[in-house]
Amino acid sequence: MIDWFPIKLSFMVAGAATLIALVAGSALGWALARRRFPGRDVLDALITLPLVLPPTVLGYYLLVLLGTRSMFGGFLYNRFGIRLTFTVWAAIIAATIHALPLVTKSLRAAFEGVDSQLEAAARTLGLNERRIFFRVTLPLASRGVLAATALAFARALGDFGITIMIAGNIPGKTQTASVAIYDAVQAGRDNEALTLSVIVSVIAVVMLYFINRFGRVR
Repeated sequence: MIDWFPIKLSFMVAGAATLIALVAGSALGWALARRRFPGRDVLDALITLPLVLPPTVLGYYLLVLLGTRSMFGGFLYNRFGIRLTFTVWAAIIAATIHALPLVTKSLRAAFEGVDSQLEAAARTLGLNERRIFFRVTLPLASRGVLAATALAFARALGDFGITIMIAGNIPGKTQTASVAIYDAVQAGRDNEALTLSVIVSVIAVVMLYFINRFGRVR
């Protein structure tokens, strides 16, 4: 009988990662689309880095950064008793880093597609930047935001390399669907691997449908 915990955990992790990536990606995408500042190209390159670096390399960097023997991870653990590695939080961090570059680039493109003259007109009416973003820019870029949401969820749902490096493969605790498929294949549980693969594939097809539907420019 199939264990549904990895599917449930994957949905929870992907949902949390999508929310975090959307908030961070909106700020980063807007800054890259509407602002010119020193280090802009460097910031863009750093955001893109997770797309080109091997997941195991990213996982190792995060392990060094968040582990209890590191300066940051050790501070959290010794001062507050917070351990990030090999927990659900680690899986969320991994999925967020996996999704953030795509979300940022999608939202940057969506914001660049908004006519800046409409924002300028809003300024002449006395709206501040925050109100302009939420009342003008964001509504006009809503289709791109919806596409970015679906893309983030699909990307976060399928993360494997970073997750297994910093969250591990702990059944009933940190074992996501992708890790469970790998574990089932390694153990020769072909039926379980097939079932989980089909479920993840169906979800991916649904997400791609929404990406294509809402990401299409009209």
